[in-house]
Amino acid sequence: MPASQGLDRFDLAILEILQTDNTTPQRVIAQAVNLSAPAVQRRIKRLQDSGVIRANVAVLDPVKVGMPLTIVLEVHLENERPDRTAPLRARIAAEDAVQQCYSVTGEADYLLVVTVASMADYEALTRRLFEGDDNVRRFRTSVSLGCLKAGLRVPLKNAPASPLVG
Repeated sequence: MPASQGLDRFDLAILEILQTDNTTPQRVIAQAVNLSAPAVQRRIKRLQDSGVIRANVAVLDPVKVGMPLTIVLEVHLENERPDRTAPLRARIAAEDAVQQCYSVTGEADYLLVVTVASMADYEALTRRLFEGDDNVRRFRTSVSLGCLKAGLRVPLKNAPASPLVG
């Protein structure tokens, strides 16, 4: 979806519903947003095709599936040149235990959120990611003691809606 096209109030309303429960039937969404079910279906397809909706997934409780440790890593690099960071970025992208990775400003270069079953698994993960990479200066580990809030919901309440285009 081109940025110039934007999202209208119907798109935002549909996205709000889907973020709450993406299994909501399209006919229920249609009633909630005052559109026909076929119009909602077309809009959802457009939102998926354009990448606004990146995935439809089930959100799991890591503890209940045997992955009780959430760890936040600060990664500090020697050099931020793309040719020097590409191997690490590829390893991070391929690693299932890495739930999120952010390139950040400040002292650290990357922040990673990882989920593992044990400290032994975490140690093996850090070896896979960092061992032998002379561009990784250091990394700092913070082990989560508990989760106050977790989610990927994007706040849409104040998102700008462009004028309706049809």
